[in-house]
Amino acid sequence: MSRFLISCGGTGGHLAPGIALAEELQRRGHTVRLLISRKQVDARLAEKYPQLEFEAVPSAGLEGGIAGVVRFALGQMRALVTSWRRVRRERPAAVIGFGGFTSVGPAVAAWLLGVPVVLHEANRVPGRAVRVLGRIARRVYLPPGVTLGAARRGAVRESGLPVRREFRREPTDQARGSLGLLVDRPVVVVLGGSQGASALNTWSRDAAVELAENGIQLYCLTGLGKGTEEVRRLRDRDGAEVRAIAVPFSDRMATVLSAADLAVSRAGAGTIAELVRTETPAVLVPYPQAADNHQAANAAAFVRDGGGRLVPQGRLVELTAVVRSLVSDPAALAAHRAALRSEQGVDAAVMLANDLESLVSSRPEASLRSAKEQAV
Repeated sequence: MSRFLISCGGTGGHLAPGIALAEELQRRGHTVRLLISRKQVDARLAEKYPQLEFEAVPSAGLEGGIAGVVRFALGQMRALVTSWRRVRRERPAAVIGFGGFTSVGPAVAAWLLGVPVVLHEANRVPGRAVRVLGRIARRVYLPPGVTLGAARRGAVRESGLPVRREFRREPTDQARGSLGLLVDRPVVVVLGGSQGASALNTWSRDAAVELAENGIQLYCLTGLGKGTEEVRRLRDRDGAEVRAIAVPFSDRMATVLSAADLAVSRAGAGTIAELVRTETPAVLVPYPQAADNHQAANAAAFVRDGGGRLVPQGRLVELTAVVRSLVSDPAALAAHRAALRSEQGVDAAVMLANDLESLVSSRPEASLRSAKEQAV
């Protein structure tokens, strides 16, 4: 069996697929360590998986201004030194990066030490880290139809985003009850990604009364540090109770999405993969400052494939009407769910694990080791 290092921290969109791949590799008997950031969101999600090995490594994302550039450079230098020591000591069969600033140090260290570098990009527009590191990668996994000019010849493979093994749709009433929602009222879930989205949090608070008057409940994930847990007991036009709940964080996203008739969400690739897995229609509001506007590209593909609607952040005044229209139209929601169901394909974690095993088994060191094991 082989040992792998997976670099996947910084956001839930990077960490969750890393966990999914680690679970599949571990299930096959391989040893896996996940290199994550020191952000609170990484620590909270990692707590749920005590069976996996996590290590927080120093690093920093690139921010504006001279001070931000200096912090980024120093963080990447520390990450490279830490990763060099880790890779040299463990000699993994491969180092897999899921993009973002945490992938740079481990990937460069692996390349310098002759260890295969593997990259996964889930967004429709590859991020800066993947574009730069693609030149040294043995494999680059990209969404169907997406290209990367910097990649080596023959390195690119088409792949979806690995989703955690437990991420399955749950019975709707059961999910609503476990979240403190009324089971007999429609639910709209509001997702701002693992960091939360202030614009969607504000919309959720402002729209809660109007939606409640129409019998629609809200369940808003505000993001860590962007609010406290709150339950508002509102009334519909007949005076019956309708609930609007806000929570900063949840590690039960399959439950949250299973409770929803509709999601209002940012358009990160990880969130979209989870919407597809739970067949949850969505109105996507792409983050306008996302690097290379990749969320807009993600959202456009989601809408084109029939998963829901798109409302730009500059037109949030239209969002409440769009949500009310969709929730009151069971036929439209059913059509979106059917489209999402048709998107269910090959399990990406299984596909990646198969290809990784093929890659590492073809290395000369692996062949020599296998021959020695057979001789013994």
